[in-house]
Amino acid sequence: MARLKEYYQKDVAPALMKKFEYKSVMQIPKLDKIVVNVACGEAVSNSKILDSVVGDLAKITGQKPLICRARKSVANFKLREGMPIGAKVTLRGEMMYEFLDRFFNVALPRVRDFRGINANSFDGRGNYSVGLREQLIFPEIEYDKIDKIRGMDISFVTTAKTDEEARELLTLMGAPFAK
Repeated sequence: MARLKEYYQKDVAPALMKKFEYKSVMQIPKLDKIVVNVACGEAVSNSKILDSVVGDLAKITGQKPLICRARKSVANFKLREGMPIGAKVTLRGEMMYEFLDRFFNVALPRVRDFRGINANSFDGRGNYSVGLREQLIFPEIEYDKIDKIRGMDISFVTTAKTDEEARELLTLMGAPFAK
């Protein structure tokens, strides 16, 4: 899936250079990494749940997830420091572009009543985050083999300085923002 990276170099970068009038090619914003995170609160009582979360995340991203552990103990949630409560994957390079292509062109159109992703979910520093309610929108996940529908958070980290630059970058990369 190197075609998205080539597309960035041939079409996206010159368009951004022209629109924002950068003096150097090093000022052009680019996608730095994509972080996919699944928090699983019920893993506190049943640690086997985390195995299915890790398996699903590995199928979706094509990379082995890192198990996230609790930083603090919270008595109300029966949570102790160091207990595994989620999993995350950080994608860079070719894997990142391949995931981005599949996410925008295959997974998002499978969302029920999809009208585009929210264009206001930028953090003020050029990073974009989107939350999904179910992992079933990815074609790698088989409906019959899941034990529970779980959501996930996907963060797109860019080198852009402003939200406007990042929005233009993601739009040119194929992000289906709602009108």
